[in-house]
Amino acid sequence: MIRAWLLPTLLLAAPSFAADVPIPAPPQIGASSYLLMDFSSGRIIAESHADERVEPASLTKLMTAYTVFHALRQNQITLEEEVHVSEKAWRTEGSRMFIEVDTTVSVEDLLRGMIIQSGNDASVALAEHVAGTEDAFVGLMNQHAESLGMTGTSFMNTTGLPAEGHYVTARDIAMLSHAIIREFPEYYGWYSEREFTYNDIRQHNRNSLLWRDESVDGLKTGHTDSAGYCLVTSAERSGMRLISVVTGTASAQAREDGSQALLNYGFRFYETHKLYSGGEEVTTARVWKGEPPEISLGLADDLYVTVPRGRYEALEALMDLQTELLAPLADGAHVGEVRVSLDDEEIATVPLMALHEVTVAGLWTRISDEFTLWLQ
Repeated sequence: MIRAWLLPTLLLAAPSFAADVPIPAPPQIGASSYLLMDFSSGRIIAESHADERVEPASLTKLMTAYTVFHALRQNQITLEEEVHVSEKAWRTEGSRMFIEVDTTVSVEDLLRGMIIQSGNDASVALAEHVAGTEDAFVGLMNQHAESLGMTGTSFMNTTGLPAEGHYVTARDIAMLSHAIIREFPEYYGWYSEREFTYNDIRQHNRNSLLWRDESVDGLKTGHTDSAGYCLVTSAERSGMRLISVVTGTASAQAREDGSQALLNYGFRFYETHKLYSGGEEVTTARVWKGEPPEISLGLADDLYVTVPRGRYEALEALMDLQTELLAPLADGAHVGEVRVSLDDEEIATVPLMALHEVTVAGLWTRISDEFTLWLQ
């Protein structure tokens, strides 16, 4: 048997609005697929064909960078160390940062050349330095994709050049972008840099939204004849961050206009709020036969929700708790769920956790609690 408890929440502290803001349909853009997601809550605000396999072009380099970032975090490489440029890296076709064969380039310069200038040559040089060969590095890319839950993705190279079996989905790319921002904030700033000069050649970031919209701070463009024009964008306004993915448009202008339309739609008609902080007490509960007899309950992580503007105060938060909590209980034990709903629609469900350990009480307390439970 499960009991529902109304939780004490932070909802009463929400800003009030005079009236609900009418929500129109999402903008229609000329893209093979698109998706708009709130970063904090993970809510999908708008999508079209988001699970359809598409060619990623240079969006592939998001995973190339993510894999290198992991190698840096694990101290397998450093930003300062020098990378030998092989003939294969030097000869790689497509966009380039213009490294030269048999020279050395720092890992940091190669990362910036790949992220800002979309250098295919830099991508291959980094892959060979981290894993020995590009093929071995691609294996790491696919392992990371699997660990992130990118079930509609398969990588065959580090650059995004057309290859059989090389594909992603808009949803998977949004998940990857979210992981980059969340896990590697120390490197994310490179995605907002507007230009990079290497070998006396200055090149501009291909993401023109960095100039058009000051709230935009990433992430990556992509283009091949077969993939069309693609763009992954992240922007933050008043503490709310959105990620948009647009694939398969007809021109660079179309991918930018479509991304801008999605971002404006999300920021104008939706709002994101933090309801609870991870690790903080949400409520307490009785623990039978336990010492102490009461336990603090909360969430493992922060809980955010994204709702239509003006609907914050209409949220309801309920706690589904096990009928009886019996000692012993371990720190972090799953004892129920927090459910958040809006207009009778459930919009978030997260586990309710024990925030500390409860051990078995002494004999007299156990006997007394057993008698009380028997009478109930």
